[in-house]
Amino acid sequence: MKTYKRALTIAGSDSGGGAGIQADLKTFSAIGCFGLSVITALTAQNTVAVTAIHPVPPEFITHQLDAVLTDIGVDAIKIGMLHSPDVIQAVAEALRRHAVTNIVLDPVMVAKSGDKLLQEDAVAALKSYLVPMADVITPNLPEAGVLLGRDVTTEKEMAMACRDLAQLGCRAVLLKGGHLDGAQSPDLLYVGGAKAPIRLEADRIDTPNSHGTGCTLSSATAANLALGQPIDTAVREAKRYVLQALAAGAGYSLGQGHGPVHHFHAFWD
Repeated sequence: MKTYKRALTIAGSDSGGGAGIQADLKTFSAIGCFGLSVITALTAQNTVAVTAIHPVPPEFITHQLDAVLTDIGVDAIKIGMLHSPDVIQAVAEALRRHAVTNIVLDPVMVAKSGDKLLQEDAVAALKSYLVPMADVITPNLPEAGVLLGRDVTTEKEMAMACRDLAQLGCRAVLLKGGHLDGAQSPDLLYVGGAKAPIRLEADRIDTPNSHGTGCTLSSATAANLALGQPIDTAVREAKRYVLQALAAGAGYSLGQGHGPVHHFHAFWD
């Protein structure tokens, strides 16, 4: 009998379908993995705003994790929206108990619309419990600034931030440069112990349809790790996938705000 490569998303649900577990499951499928999900919160969300958040109790999140990991198992995990310290600790304890590997942590703090998705007191818990367990963390510049307690606004500051973030205990840092000014949108990949980060260049794609790009990049990285790729290859291939999804989605109109990327661009137009 054949087996699937299994990728699990631990994140919030986006009722608009562009981000959260919806984006993650689409990405897993498009890359060739069987997607599993543990929902941490329900959001009432569309392309314009997050209008309400209904958190899932930590105990039920643990039940979901135990149900998946004791029976099906996983080859890689993407972690997204974890809104409170109790949830962060519950997820960390379950993952440690099941001895999982290939963890990609996207420290989601703010939605594309600007709505906050992480409680203020959850940052310390994220740094203490989950960052040290992660194989790759994927912050953008504002998220890196929150984790480090200082502004990260230039590419030079990004290189320094990569090293400092790695000191928190993760194996690798993918620091996303989408908030930089300019025609390019470079990301930096730093694998612990390296002399310098790897610069991943890309031309900026002019489109309003960028909702869910962070979720998609982190879940694509996890899917590639599940397929057996090393970290640098997994990240490069994930970035290539996201750029293609952005370019393909630029020609569509969906909703009145930030529309989604085209996760299945390789399969239908």
